[in-house]
Amino acid sequence: MSLNTTVSAERAHIAFFGRRNAGKSSVVNAVTNQKISVVSDTLGTTTDPVQKAMELLPLGPVVIIDTPGFDDEGALGELRVERTREVLRKTDIAVLVVDATLGLCDADQALIAEFTVRRLPYLIAYNKADLLTELPATREHEICVSALTGQGIEELKEKLSVIVKSEEREKHIVADLVNSGDTVILVIPIDESAPKGRIILPQQQTLRELLDFHCNVICCQPEELSAMIANLREKPALVITDSQAFGRVSRDTPDDIPMTSFSVLFARYKGSLDGLIRGAKTLESLRDGDKVLISEGCTHRRQCGDIGTVKLPAWIREFCGHEPQFSFTSGGTFPDDLSEYRLVVHCGGCMLNEKEMQFRQKSAVSANVPMVNYGIAIAEMNGILDRALKPLVGNK
Repeated sequence: MSLNTTVSAERAHIAFFGRRNAGKSSVVNAVTNQKISVVSDTLGTTTDPVQKAMELLPLGPVVIIDTPGFDDEGALGELRVERTREVLRKTDIAVLVVDATLGLCDADQALIAEFTVRRLPYLIAYNKADLLTELPATREHEICVSALTGQGIEELKEKLSVIVKSEEREKHIVADLVNSGDTVILVIPIDESAPKGRIILPQQQTLRELLDFHCNVICCQPEELSAMIANLREKPALVITDSQAFGRVSRDTPDDIPMTSFSVLFARYKGSLDGLIRGAKTLESLRDGDKVLISEGCTHRRQCGDIGTVKLPAWIREFCGHEPQFSFTSGGTFPDDLSEYRLVVHCGGCMLNEKEMQFRQKSAVSANVPMVNYGIAIAEMNGILDRALKPLVGNK
């Protein structure tokens, strides 16, 4: 996948934090060589996180995030600080911008504590170094910069690049489950909830990865699958389906052909597959009034047959034979306190980066609330979870 087509969820998220008027926005603009953020001497100019996906040499494809001051005050300031805390959930690398003429303050120390607790790699950039007559000694994770003169900015980018490279690890959606030259069938329903003129991101990413690994890929709709398999001279190595067609696809795929779903693959790719599998066992035990949170990582226009708000609640009611109460969240919204819920049912998380998805799973674990994703839940309710997981055995 080329740099300029890398989706945001697959880019390193680099966020700039600090107190008001430390020069965060100026440093962001200097690092990116773009006017991403508004700069002013007025305290609290950055009122909401500003995010931009871009190509930044020598780092490559990244998401740069500028945040409000962590020392903001008042009722509105508290809301801004909370938005900054939300950014921490998806941050891969943090840059703490400190006013070099003032040094570290309590708000800076609080942020360093947050980075440490979250095991988040970070750099401290002492800005306004041009105002100092003598530069202080810095440690390995510290650097003196000047957004005004450009001093230290290239070195800062180099340091960030080293961290990005050290955090990278090879991972695959599906390529490690098949061999070059294998035939893989992707089952993609085109119904009223399908986006017009395109396929959704998990399908795009899976298709591209298979092509990159020189597999032969056939795409079809659920009603075409049976004839497609019958017309092949050799059986496919794997069938991957949209989860909402799990039942039909399982029936139409012979038992000797491995089968799974995009959502199950992304459960492995983005987080703890084992934890989500355990969460599936809660579905059958749901009772009247139990609160169930259905959460999606993206925001999209709801259709009449929307899987999250329409199909899943209906399937869950039918499966457990009771009437749970459903709540819904989407996009960056996710409750801080999950203790009121009996179960969290989450989408595959294709629009969320790995850090955010793992944060949500850890939040559920901390609240002792089981969590499952769409694909695993649907497979469980169709009685085919073991079959859907079988291609992944040994590759979790």
